[in-house]
Amino acid sequence: MSEIQRVSKTFVGYLKRPDLYPELGRKIIKNIFNRKSAFKGKEKTETWAAAKALSQAVAIEKLFGVKMQSFADLFPTELKESLKKEKNCPIKMGGAGALEVIYAACEFTTAKNVVETGVAYGWSSLAALLSLQKRNGTLYSSDMPYLGQNGDQFVGCIVPEKLKQNWKLFRHADKESLPRIFSENALFDVVHYDSDKSYEGRSWAYRELYKHLRKGGVFLSDDIGDNSAYQDFCEENEIESLIVEFEGKYVGVFVK
Repeated sequence: MSEIQRVSKTFVGYLKRPDLYPELGRKIIKNIFNRKSAFKGKEKTETWAAAKALSQAVAIEKLFGVKMQSFADLFPTELKESLKKEKNCPIKMGGAGALEVIYAACEFTTAKNVVETGVAYGWSSLAALLSLQKRNGTLYSSDMPYLGQNGDQFVGCIVPEKLKQNWKLFRHADKESLPRIFSENALFDVVHYDSDKSYEGRSWAYRELYKHLRKGGVFLSDDIGDNSAYQDFCEENEIESLIVEFEGKYVGVFVK
């Protein structure tokens, strides 16, 4: 599928979904007036993140006071099954992130309520759910429908059926999904951001998620090197964040 075909199909998909019109409006405005916002402050933050970057193992020990256990050692069966499901998926979505950090954050907080933005195959969802199931906790996930490809039914496809009883998936943009999530549960043990990559989208969501994170909870954000939204948020709120380098990208993480 060419880029023009994908964009056209996405636009038609929006037109068929009146409930998604608010996000369509935001995207039109962003593409007309704020196209460069996705990379605002990128060079500054890449330098900042590179200077602070740690491995997952070091970050987990510093933040949570425990030795890192690899996901493959902890959950070999689940990992094997999920990798097979990803391989067999007919569309390409975002790959696995820093699973060990996500799982360790949930264990450290003895999490019962976790919120994440961005699902794709469901790797971060899997990491959180494997911890939450121990306490019959709930994962609240926000993810937009995949309108540009015939793959919407594959969102979260690697998550085993047995874990889905602890999972609530909201299929709208963050600005619609997060208020609905917060109306169901107001305080979270862990928040994980991995959705809208724009500076404005990140900044808005960071503020909202932080307000709903309990004291002692863990805040994580993927791909913070895309722009300076995460660095600016931390500096404005006097937050000392650790930075995890993972496969050439940076993850921000701190305890509130």
